Amino acid sequence: MKVYHLYSGGKDSSLSAWILERLGYEVELVTISFGLLKNWRYARETAENLGFKHRVLYLPEDILEKAAETALRDSHPNGAIQYIHERALEAIASMPEVERVSDGTRRDDRVPFLDLPKARSLEDRFGVAYIRPLLGLGYRTIRELTERLFNVEMGESEELVKADYEAELRDLLKEKGFDPRAIFPKSHQQSRVLGWKNV
Repeated sequence: MKVYHLYSGGKDSSLSAWILERLGYEVELVTISFGLLKNWRYARETAENLGFKHRVLYLPEDILEKAAETALRDSHPNGAIQYIHERALEAIASMPEVERVSDGTRRDDRVPFLDLPKARSLEDRFGVAYIRPLLGLGYRTIRELTERLFNVEMGESEELVKADYEAELRDLLKEKGFDPRAIFPKSHQQSRVLGWKNV
């Protein structure tokens, strides 16, 4: 059984991949890019260090453009990140070979997060199973597991090199002449997994 797992190289998506593998799935990691930056290479490096197959899936830049418009309109990134996440899952689910799609969303996530109607809609529209290994886990449990399993680099969102949607969204906003710091929350920590601990 193969699952295509939406992958940023952070703690949540890496822990989800580890859980999926232990459940018996063949896991292929999929990182989304809009082609503005080559930040997908950070996810590829982490995937290789962890021993997972990895691919990059390019989405049309108009999705990122719409997300940027949403972030500017809202003066906050949540709607933009949610929009990209939904389009990313749909893009993976629409690939002909895909029967199962997964992400690293957690129990306590607000954004990005598919509520039950959206999760069912994704499955029904694309004929896939949508799997969320962390859905029942809280922050403390995830922190304990990731600290035990991975070497992790932590840093401010704006400074940490990573392969999530936020990096390209920030870059596009800068290109348009807007300061992303006016939109994104201050002092927001994110993670990048570097590899296995004690390996």
